[in-house]
Amino acid sequence: MGLTDRNSASGQTAAGSSRQDEVIDVRNADERADEARRDQGGDQGGDQADDGRGAQSPTDIPAGGWKAVGKRVVTELKNDHVSLLAAGVAFKALLALFPTIIAAITIWGLVADPEQIEQQVDQFAGYLPDDISGIITDQMSAVAEGGTGALSFALVISLALALWSASGGMAGLMEGVNAAYNEVDRRKFPIKRGLALALTLGGIVFLLLTLGLIAVLPAALGELGLGQAGETAIRILQWPVLALLVIGSLGIIYKVAPDRDNPGFKWVSIGAVVATVLWLLGSAAFTLYVENFGNFGETYGAFAGVIVLMLWLLLTGFVVLLGAEINAEQERQTQRDTTVGEPEPLGTRGANAADTTPEQYEGRQE
Repeated sequence: MGLTDRNSASGQTAAGSSRQDEVIDVRNADERADEARRDQGGDQGGDQADDGRGAQSPTDIPAGGWKAVGKRVVTELKNDHVSLLAAGVAFKALLALFPTIIAAITIWGLVADPEQIEQQVDQFAGYLPDDISGIITDQMSAVAEGGTGALSFALVISLALALWSASGGMAGLMEGVNAAYNEVDRRKFPIKRGLALALTLGGIVFLLLTLGLIAVLPAALGELGLGQAGETAIRILQWPVLALLVIGSLGIIYKVAPDRDNPGFKWVSIGAVVATVLWLLGSAAFTLYVENFGNFGETYGAFAGVIVLMLWLLLTGFVVLLGAEINAEQERQTQRDTTVGEPEPLGTRGANAADTTPEQYEGRQE
């Protein structure tokens, strides 16, 4: 082969290589564009359309996506040591329970008669297991009997101390919710404690509303002479109303407790609903077991009431943290921005659950 032929062949080879490079560059550019669209939740084809990567709300996630969410929740319950976290929350809640009762009854006593409070406390106790009601109602009655119904400097100091002690339990719950969302709480102590105090006040309002719904409202409506059918209807309807109160309260906790950009309410509602249903059913089953099958008195003696109360608080803490885990994993399932405000790209949303995908998070699974 001559020199001219070799040069011609070399030129053809170089041209072919150049065309191949151009094809590869175009292909890589297309792949990068596809990846960018997937990051923004714009790719609705193939498997991603089947598992809710482009879901704009939890209800848009299909069955296949919820199956993946459920698997990750089970894994996270183990990886995040949720049962241990729930035990810590229960212990702090037990320490905060009586200061919370003192604060709630003190506030209530400013507008209600002590005798009426005692009657309503007794009615409320009828919905609790005997071992728990004995502890709680004794403390509530003692506070009610000692109330003067007048606002004084000593009362303000006592109320402030009770609120501060009670907020310790809420601070423990905030720590657990942060862990469930895989967040590290870097907020300054005054901010964290102030938020815990605000949530504690909200919890007291919830407690008073619950007490009024269960004990005060039926008695007040009974004076209207609605008859047996009316009273039965009221007793049935009070439970859905209570469930709505619990769902709303949990939704607020899931939104503000973790140190992250605020999630939209629709992205905390599923976990709140699941936690509420499990809490109501679990509490009913626990009450049934304690009153009919449990022998805590024989086993623990004088400590039976405290043990039963601790177990119920453990159940409560576990289902609240379970709801947080569900919320976190459903956020991770979609690549849409789940935080409040203008949509931000994946990785810049200020929230672990909103900034990671299931594939990026597989490393935590064991």
